[in-house]
Amino acid sequence: MTGLIEDHGIIGDLHTAALVDRDGTIDWLCLPRFDSAACFASLLGTEKNGFWRIAPMGAGPADRRWYRGDTLILEHVWDTPDGSVKVIDFMPESTGEHDVVRIVEGLSGRVTMHSELRLRFDYGRSVPWMHRDDGLIVGVAGPDSVALHTEVPTYGRSLTTHSDFTVGEGERVGFVLAWGPSHHPPSRPVDPLRALAATEAFWTEWAARCRYEGPYRDAVMRSLITLKALTYQPTGGIVAAPTTSLPENLGGVRNWDYRYCWLRDSAFTLDALIRSGYVDEARAWRDWLIRAIGGNPSDLQIMYGLSGERRLPEYEIGWLAGYEGSRPVRVGNAAAEQLQIDVYGEVIDTLARARQHGLTLERHVWALQEKLLQHLEGAWSQPDEGIWEIRGERRHFVHSKVMAWVAADRAVATLEDDGAPGHPDRWRALRATIMKDVVAHGYDPDRNTFTQSYDHPALDAALLQIPIVGFLPPDDPRVAGTVDAVAKELSTDSGLVLRYRTEHDVDGLPGDEGAFLACSFWLVEALHLTGRTERARDLFEHLLSLRNDLGLLAEEYDPRIGRMVGNFPQALSHIPLVTAAFLLSDVEGPATGHA
Repeated sequence: MTGLIEDHGIIGDLHTAALVDRDGTIDWLCLPRFDSAACFASLLGTEKNGFWRIAPMGAGPADRRWYRGDTLILEHVWDTPDGSVKVIDFMPESTGEHDVVRIVEGLSGRVTMHSELRLRFDYGRSVPWMHRDDGLIVGVAGPDSVALHTEVPTYGRSLTTHSDFTVGEGERVGFVLAWGPSHHPPSRPVDPLRALAATEAFWTEWAARCRYEGPYRDAVMRSLITLKALTYQPTGGIVAAPTTSLPENLGGVRNWDYRYCWLRDSAFTLDALIRSGYVDEARAWRDWLIRAIGGNPSDLQIMYGLSGERRLPEYEIGWLAGYEGSRPVRVGNAAAEQLQIDVYGEVIDTLARARQHGLTLERHVWALQEKLLQHLEGAWSQPDEGIWEIRGERRHFVHSKVMAWVAADRAVATLEDDGAPGHPDRWRALRATIMKDVVAHGYDPDRNTFTQSYDHPALDAALLQIPIVGFLPPDDPRVAGTVDAVAKELSTDSGLVLRYRTEHDVDGLPGDEGAFLACSFWLVEALHLTGRTERARDLFEHLLSLRNDLGLLAEEYDPRIGRMVGNFPQALSHIPLVTAAFLLSDVEGPATGHA
């Protein structure tokens, strides 16, 4: 049976990632990219859809697990009556090949181990042709080929590759699963121990560049490593999560594919990385952005593929039963065709912040931003689907208008502070027009709060961004009123924050969902900015307690059942953890409007 969402850890090679259950099972892996079809898909189905388990014979979950230092090397330890054993899982940084390395290390006594490898390509549908080739176990199905190398004997049974062996104290047994195109000769495996040393050195060196040294360093560092793991190194694109269709409500239909590059999520990720000193990632993402959105600014999409692909057709996989029966299982994302005005603001804001942290203002990058601004000048007043990608009627979402204001505000700053060519009066006027419109139609003076959309009483946790992005100063009474209203009306009994009330039928979908973790972190920031720092810190530390034992977060947390829900690990949950930690540590303040 598939474990809980939070039972998993992530390993990856900056091209793709695998999820490892605490019982030693890899039950999700797409090769060779994040958005490729899965060869292990039992996470969304059953064991017949593919998995790879290495554990002591007959054992259950590991007794202990952790990441090795500041790395993406995952270690599980079992204590058995016969002794203790460790399984070390990682994926070396890819240089064209893609390897999953698993090393079994005896710690004490002598332990009998069992490896069970069931490859099922095309999201668990295709059984590969397995054969031996020059000491390798090779599986081929269509365009995909994988080669398994290990020094212990293997045997086939029930279309599955098994291995039984024992390890004593100080002994190590390595397994390497290498992917390659099926029309190429089988990939030769890496040396497990050399790959381990190189992988540890890579991540340790990368982590050492982090400039955050506050009281929450461990949580921040794990979040940054997770965000780095969601980066597609060849292009600089950043995926929202490495999974698809992990449900927002168990058994429901809110199941989406997050293995793509949302401009918003990517921009937020870069903001967190830049604050922490990772400017190279910002430069790579900026270059990816220029390639992806090049062309007519009216064609700007909210998300793209890893290499900037524009067509992400959504379809359902009927042969997978879904995580705990949550169907349909979806591949692709139809939201790519939505209009979301806020992305202009998030992109331009992030590019401005990148310049503040050392990226030069390049003429062609500013020229593209001018084109986006010129389009936004005529588009900001339209209704849209908003930040939460509603699949109902378009509305005039206040958050979308606020972020359009941010785009104009950062343009003024770029022209005045960075010496970009242009006329700041044009964008200053646009900024003032948007501000006047939002206050006139998106603010409820009787309740002293901004609302989710124009002339509609419902609230939206995205309103918490108002003081964070500097739309209004934190000491404005309307800001405090909005923060208080959101905290009162959208908080659960445990203090976590919902995106909005689903009973208001804004998204056109049935069923409830869990509390949105990003929104809960936004409340931390908003509380701190409005002078309620003790409440903010209490909520922040409560949120930290919801991470799994590896420091990972899903998209949402359902306090009714005490479980994580949604895709995992989720960039949009780890990003505001980092930014809130910086704010609470007084390392860097929020964005402010440019007067």
